Amino acid sequence: MMRTRTDGHCVLGEPAHSVTSVIFGVDAIVDAAQASAAAWKTVLDPFLRTHAAVHETEFTPFDVRADYLRFLQGRPRLEGLRDLLAARDIVLSYDDLRGLAMSQEEFFLGEVRRHGLMPFASAIAVLRRLHRGGVRTAAVSVRPEGAEILRRAGVTDLFDVVMDGLDSPGTTLPEHPNAQLYLQAARRLGVSPGQAAVIETSAAGVAAAREAGVGAVVGVDPTGAITPLREHGASPVVTDLAELRFRSARAA
Repeated sequence: MMRTRTDGHCVLGEPAHSVTSVIFGVDAIVDAAQASAAAWKTVLDPFLRTHAAVHETEFTPFDVRADYLRFLQGRPRLEGLRDLLAARDIVLSYDDLRGLAMSQEEFFLGEVRRHGLMPFASAIAVLRRLHRGGVRTAAVSVRPEGAEILRRAGVTDLFDVVMDGLDSPGTTLPEHPNAQLYLQAARRLGVSPGQAAVIETSAAGVAAAREAGVGAVVGVDPTGAITPLREHGASPVVTDLAELRFRSARAA
């Protein structure tokens, strides 16, 4: 999806860098973490309880905050699940991991379709300010449900370009955040990587954006645990996009 927009620029990042487009990770726009974590708990607690009973070990339920943040937020789904289970001395085959992950996705999408999702008010305010300045915007996710999340939150029309995991065949869009994700987004926006800024919530996304050579990378971590994002190259790092300070103006 692409709309024509008057060229503009904004100044973002530290040191300040002028860019003509801003690429948002979907998780910086829509508050999907709670629903995603709840879906993981729905799937994993019965599995963990059964595993504990069979192996005569103590059942430790999935923690929707600590386990989700440590293993699953902002990471490829199978990789995060594998590491979570390994921390509990549980090793599963790829097919079994995939089965759990697919069940989580079904529960998650079911909740989203029943109840919808809310966008972050501060993200909407930033997007509208960028649009008034003539700055193009994209939303990206490697998850196949990324575009649907935006649609259910009612924010699709705020973006010139939307990419998710369903775009993968034939487009070189990766299965997990890497430089190609942001390079492809910049290409669809019609700008060079250096003319784009990225706003991301995960360390993997921040590192991939830096590798892509974008002009600026802003990290967002509502938990306040900003160090990992800084260590991977985000500057600035904020807990809410309302804290973001930037200038926007028409290009000369």
